[in-house]
Amino acid sequence: MPGVAIVGSAAVLLAALVLGVVNAVIRPLLMLVTLPLNFLTLGLFTFVINALMLQLSAAIVPSFTIDGFGWALVTAVLFSVISVVLSLALE
Repeated sequence: MPGVAIVGSAAVLLAALVLGVVNAVIRPLLMLVTLPLNFLTLGLFTFVINALMLQLSAAIVPSFTIDGFGWALVTAVLFSVISVVLSLALE
């Protein structure tokens, strides 16, 4: 994707590790705080939270860049679609 860049294989592993920690620690708190908004949007606000988690990870890992919130949102939706497809394929 043109708006997302990761330079080097070590950066890929570090970005995955940081994203995993961010999703394990910060994401549940944000999901709880934004529960009413998530309810009103029928769960679509979860994509925004996932995009914010990607941007936070990109801010922490120096070789991982995302060019704006739009690209983070597109990447979050793409990750969700890939996750659903893999889950269905592995059942």
